[in-house]
Amino acid sequence: MTHRHRLVAPLAAVLASSALASTAVAEEINLYSARHYDSDEKLYQAFTEETGIEVNLLEGDSDQLIERIQREGVASPADVLITVDAGRLWRAEQDGIFQSVESDVLAERLPEAMRHPEGKWFGFSQRVRAIFYNPENVDPSEIISYEDLTDPRWEGEVCIRSSSNIYNQSLLASMIEHHGEEGAEEWAQGIVNNMARDPEGGDTDQIKAVAAGECDLAVGNHYYYVRLLESEEAADREVAEKVGILFPNQDERGTHVNVGGAGVVEGAPNRENAVRFLEFLASDEAQEIFAAGNYEFPVVEGVKMSETLESWGEFKKDGLNVSILGENNPEAIRIFDRVGWR
Repeated sequence: MTHRHRLVAPLAAVLASSALASTAVAEEINLYSARHYDSDEKLYQAFTEETGIEVNLLEGDSDQLIERIQREGVASPADVLITVDAGRLWRAEQDGIFQSVESDVLAERLPEAMRHPEGKWFGFSQRVRAIFYNPENVDPSEIISYEDLTDPRWEGEVCIRSSSNIYNQSLLASMIEHHGEEGAEEWAQGIVNNMARDPEGGDTDQIKAVAAGECDLAVGNHYYYVRLLESEEAADREVAEKVGILFPNQDERGTHVNVGGAGVVEGAPNRENAVRFLEFLASDEAQEIFAAGNYEFPVVEGVKMSETLESWGEFKKDGLNVSILGENNPEAIRIFDRVGWR
C-alpha cells in the first residue's frame, strides 16, 4: 500500500501522520518524488508486493523537495529522492542530499553512463532530446545534428524554450563537454540567431508551433511528441501528424540523453530498504512500469517499450556519463546569459 501526501499539505499535519512520522515501523521507505505520473503508483505497489516494504509517498517539485530535506536536516524522514534531469540530480548532490551507495545489482543492471561515479544517484529512465521538423519544408537529411540548427539557412525557423529550462541547460552542458566552452557558446549564439521567436512555453508548445507554421524546426524531449500521438484528443493527434521527429548526431556521438533518476538520502532512516527500492527500479518489471508512464526509454537493455518507441527502432544515444551534465550546468547558464538566450 502506498501512503500519498502532497507537498502542499501543512508540515505539521504531514509529520504527524503515520506515514511519515519518525516512529514509523521498520518495513517501509519514505519516498520524496518529483515525478507526478499516476502510473508510478503501480510501481510502488509492485515493490511492496515483492518485498513487503510499504512506500510512504510525498510529492512536490524538485526544488521544493530539496529545500524541504535541507530544512528537516538530520530529522528528515526522507529515504529516497526521485527527480528528473541530471541537472536537478546534480543540484541535490551539491546540496548534500545524497549518500553514496554500492550495489552489485545496480552496477550489473545499469549502464555506466547512467550511474553517478560515486554512487550518489542513478538514472532509471532515459529522455531523448529530439529535433522536430515540418516535413513540407524540411528534408530530414538536411538536419543530421544539433549543430545543423545553427546554419544561417534556418534563420527565423527554430523554436525552442527558454534558457531557464533544465532540459536546455543539460543539452548545452553536453555541448560544453563535446565542443569545449568556446564551441558550446558558438552553438548557443547560432541558435539565438536562428530563433523564430523569443522562447516561450514548454516542449509541447514548440512542437505545436512547427505544426502551426510558426517555425520549421524545434527541439524537445521525445515523450511530449508521443503524448500528442497517443492522445485521446483528435486535435493533438493532428498536430503530431503534421510534424516529423528525428534523432540527431547518429554519425558521431549520438543523440543527447537525459534521465529520470533517484538516490538514497543522506541520513535515511530506512537505508537498507531504500537501497532495495533502487535495486527494484532496475528490475525488468519496474523498468517497464517506470518508463511506460511517460513514454520514456528504459535504461536496461531488452525491456519492453511502448509500441511507438518500438516502431522507431534502434538509434545511437550519446554515451556521455549523465553526471557530467550537472557538472557543466553552471557554465551552461553563464553561456546562455552571455549570448542573450532568454
